Amino acid sequence: MIDGSAPMIRLGIRAASPFATVVGCYLLFAGHNNPGGGFAAGLVFGAVLALRTIAGFHRPTYGIPLVAAGVFVVAAVALMPLLWGDPLFDQQVLSVEVLMLGKIKTGSALPFDLGVAAIVVGTVIAALDGLGAAEFAADPPANSDRGERE
Repeated sequence: MIDGSAPMIRLGIRAASPFATVVGCYLLFAGHNNPGGGFAAGLVFGAVLALRTIAGFHRPTYGIPLVAAGVFVVAAVALMPLLWGDPLFDQQVLSVEVLMLGKIKTGSALPFDLGVAAIVVGTVIAALDGLGAAEFAADPPANSDRGERE
């Protein structure tokens, strides 16, 4: 934990995290048709979580359920077109006219990218948990006897 030893690093991570999160959101929503997508956004979100964990802000512990949810979403989006006789992974595009925003286009690629981002972020969280991020966290979990003998 960098709690008391490096306040400037903690301040820098605290200041940069919102900007990195906005970049991740841009990559997620601009993805599929432009550079970016779920994988790139997931890497940015995972990097933010890793830096915040090392700086001692919090320690996320929901990695495996997040990976499972992401796999479920990706599989559902991939298999859904088969119900209508379309090929696997076929993309449907939806255009909506929104007042003062104009025409907004979205499609089935967005939930797919959300699922991929969830898989990547969950994998980063599970890796941090497996590599012993509890030592860096400000609030380690209550059950600290993970296989340790007394």
